[in-house]
Amino acid sequence: MVEALGLRTRVAPVDVKETRITGTVDAQVLHIAKEKAQAVGDAHPGCMVLVADTMLADPDDPTLALGQPIDAQAALAMLLRLRGRRHRVWSASGLRVAGTWTFDLDSAVVELSAFSDDVLGELINSESWHGKAGAYDLAGAMAPHANLVEGEEATVLGIPARVIEALSVL
Repeated sequence: MVEALGLRTRVAPVDVKETRITGTVDAQVLHIAKEKAQAVGDAHPGCMVLVADTMLADPDDPTLALGQPIDAQAALAMLLRLRGRRHRVWSASGLRVAGTWTFDLDSAVVELSAFSDDVLGELINSESWHGKAGAYDLAGAMAPHANLVEGEEATVLGIPARVIEALSVL
């Protein structure tokens, strides 16, 4: 998404143990984005720095966060839980410009179709779930089986739309 704005980027993973806090999913995802910002600290002086995190609210318990699955079995469990249902996706980001951090939080609602077990197997075997909150990529293999009900696609893909807009004017 950022490259589409014509900005030159360099991905530098941040080594953060994503400790979950008690509280709402929005508070949890914002907390992790801030942990990532703290881990970056003053690294990459003179550069804009963007950190982000995404979590889903469990459709049965909106206070329970679903992050990235650790393996195919966890991905399967998440997709079974989400199949045929609506859920809220939360994305938080931090943007450092001229040494000052600004944080943003946004949400969107996605509904997954009641896709077949064969499609479920294809999704798991494709490994498109790897590194994705809720075990799916809205712009990837899940695209034909997902409907954005409310909010912005950019939010579901991991960066709130307002942040993309802010980057476009820099």
